[in-house]
Amino acid sequence: MITNRLKSYPLSTLLVFAIILLSVLPMPEVEMVKDIPLMDKWVHFLMYGSLSACIFFEFSRREKRELMRYTTGQLLLWGVLFPACLGSLLEVVQEYLTATRTGDVWDAIANIIGVVLGTLLSLACRRIYLGRFLGGK
Repeated sequence: MITNRLKSYPLSTLLVFAIILLSVLPMPEVEMVKDIPLMDKWVHFLMYGSLSACIFFEFSRREKRELMRYTTGQLLLWGVLFPACLGSLLEVVQEYLTATRTGDVWDAIANIIGVVLGTLLSLACRRIYLGRFLGGK
């Protein structure tokens, strides 16, 4: 059952694994990036916003036969709570289980802001899509 779910969400699964790897592997210092204020927070914001949006879009694609009848609880669980919890958990892992990375509350907050904005963007796009292709509603 889990493998069927993973196959139904290939981009989201790929993004989750990429985010996990990027969160636990040592990262090299890049001089150019040091000059950009809050670059680390922007990266967190974009990673988790992209993940949330990807989950929403793949859910919509998967459930395209029943676009109006999706289970709101499932969508919120996987599209909002899962990315937010993943980001927070990975910050704890960075702090306590890696020697080269440190967890940061502000990174977790940037993750959650990314999830919220990714969700809002997805819902807005979904509303535009439904309005355009389902009779202007």
